[in-house]
Amino acid sequence: MKLPRRKFLHLAGGAAALPFASHVARAQAYPSRPVRIVVGFPPGSATDIVARLMGQWLAERLGRPFIVENRPGAGGNIGTEVVVRAAPDGYTLLLAGPPNAINATLYNNLNFNFIRDIAPVAGIVTNIPLIMEINPSFPVKTASEFIAYAKDNPGRINMASAGNGSVGHVAGELFKMTAGVNLIHVPYRGAAPALTDLLGGQVQVIFDPMPSSIEFVRTGKLRALAVTTTTRSDALPEVPAIRDFMPGYEAGGFLGVGAPKNTPAEIVSKLNKEINTALADAKFKVRLTDMGGTVFAGSPADFGRLFADETEKWGKVIRAANIKPE
Repeated sequence: MKLPRRKFLHLAGGAAALPFASHVARAQAYPSRPVRIVVGFPPGSATDIVARLMGQWLAERLGRPFIVENRPGAGGNIGTEVVVRAAPDGYTLLLAGPPNAINATLYNNLNFNFIRDIAPVAGIVTNIPLIMEINPSFPVKTASEFIAYAKDNPGRINMASAGNGSVGHVAGELFKMTAGVNLIHVPYRGAAPALTDLLGGQVQVIFDPMPSSIEFVRTGKLRALAVTTTTRSDALPEVPAIRDFMPGYEAGGFLGVGAPKNTPAEIVSKLNKEINTALADAKFKVRLTDMGGTVFAGSPADFGRLFADETEKWGKVIRAANIKPE
């Protein structure tokens, strides 16, 4: 049976519109049930704090719970693999950051490729400083004095970190290479025991993310020599940036949201829009900048480029310093 040409074109046009209509309907309906945000670290970490802030915002905006699920272990790899293997439906998200960029080179046998298997959704914050800090009893007052002392005492200064391949470890290795000093790396199982030994004087220096160290600095229990970002932090304006006296050095944290690959583009777009709305909110922005970072609003592609750049940068440091996982 033949259809008149006009009738055929009308039906074809309607059929072509069906997929678009279904995508729109799917985006409008999302979320229809609770969403989980997987964090690859324990409660109380900077990643966990930001995930809970963003989860509360999204829940209030979208009318469904956004539940933070902590899946610590293997430097964040356990939590990441949970998301990689989840259904790509927008109901499992990942709070991603520097460990994901570092692990891409640090581990040779991962069951996933982060850049291939995780779709970028949105950045949240970038330029989170680490603080180069010492016990106040250590006989230097500035980072320049520290470098001079380290050159005069090679191999006699212990540098603590939260573990092999942690962001503090690779930031410290970059410092060693840039400054030309020999520090002895002492890995701990987490930042808390490393800071405890630094407070007790068993180790002499640490490069630690600002959120977990800033109160020790503010109360005078630790002395901040510098921050690792390219400029001073508003949270500690009196502390210089390492780059002020050592050109080319930079190490900052970042956090953003990812989802399993093949998550529908319209859902990624909806989440991106809501996250960027949060980043434009004055009160929400203050809560992020209090941690020392800078809000990172932008498209999914913007966050993807940031992640790729960080992966390349830390890959070079890991290979040069021959860092291996514990």
